[in-house]
Amino acid sequence: MYKPQLEFLFNQFRTGTKFTGFREIDSGHINDTYLIETTSEKKYVLQRINHKVFLDVPGLVNNKVLVSKHLVNKLGNNESFKVLEFVPTSEGLFYFLDGEGNFWNLSIFIEDSRIYETVPNEKVAFEGGKLTGLFLNLTSDLKVIDFIEVIPKFHDMSFRYEQFEEALNKGNEKRFLVAEEEIRFCLERKEEMMTLQNLKEAGELPIRITHNDTKISNILFNQKEEGIAVIDTDTIMPGIIHYDFGDAIRTMCNSAAEDESDLSKVQFNMEFYKNYKRGFLEGLGTGLTKVEKEHLPTAVKTMIFIMGLRFLTDFLNGDVYYKVQFENHNLVRARNQFKLLSSFEQQL
Repeated sequence: MYKPQLEFLFNQFRTGTKFTGFREIDSGHINDTYLIETTSEKKYVLQRINHKVFLDVPGLVNNKVLVSKHLVNKLGNNESFKVLEFVPTSEGLFYFLDGEGNFWNLSIFIEDSRIYETVPNEKVAFEGGKLTGLFLNLTSDLKVIDFIEVIPKFHDMSFRYEQFEEALNKGNEKRFLVAEEEIRFCLERKEEMMTLQNLKEAGELPIRITHNDTKISNILFNQKEEGIAVIDTDTIMPGIIHYDFGDAIRTMCNSAAEDESDLSKVQFNMEFYKNYKRGFLEGLGTGLTKVEKEHLPTAVKTMIFIMGLRFLTDFLNGDVYYKVQFENHNLVRARNQFKLLSSFEQQL
């Protein structure tokens, strides 16, 4: 993206300032993100939302604007926490649709903040859990009916098993042989891994507004390693808190990279888990039901497993969804997740 194009896009929003420069932010694999410098002290984050992944971008933007406005009202003048603030266009919308069909939105950059790609210590684990819990606490009184489901069936175990079983029927037969043990592992675990899904469908787990992408890099910290803001709110939608808790733990408690093939290096970090959980419960306060609390460990097992199941399914299908860098890459990823799950269970 060139400077004149970005300047044109920036000028579609009501900022009251002028564009002076930019740099690209490498913040993920889905959206294009740019830090915009201006003639004022404020900087802005300009983002192209991938409409091939998110099919209802106006609904997605409405979700995150609703949450931001709600958080501002709840937090008031609390200086300890920051909230993403979105800027409207000259027409009063919170997104701009360009001539090529791309959707853009603009938010104010949060100064004096940093992110962690991996958890460096127990304090950061605690603070990450505390802020995520607080986010869920503060949004617990929002009406679920006001929000769209931006990615239908995202964490739906029934749907993921349907995809897996279809791969068993139509996938690469040669790959079945090398993944025989993993296939058996998934088939044997089906009843257990449907636990949260069954509780949700039975109405025993309340449907809340959840973040759905709670990796540690979506928490902003100050220089004292204190959590100050939840970011990357594109996937906010109705769900159960176990999605947020379990996925955060999955991404932060693996001692190795997600595609580490030496499984002896894959261990679950129980100290990070305990500190994140302690912070999470502190942030949530009294807003957790007895059934929700009882099934927090189930959430960890479920979210680790569902990721392994998705990697294995893609492997059987011939690597059509996830990008791969070497032979059997998705199988290695699946084995990695299943080893992480086993490590958690052994320590639990």
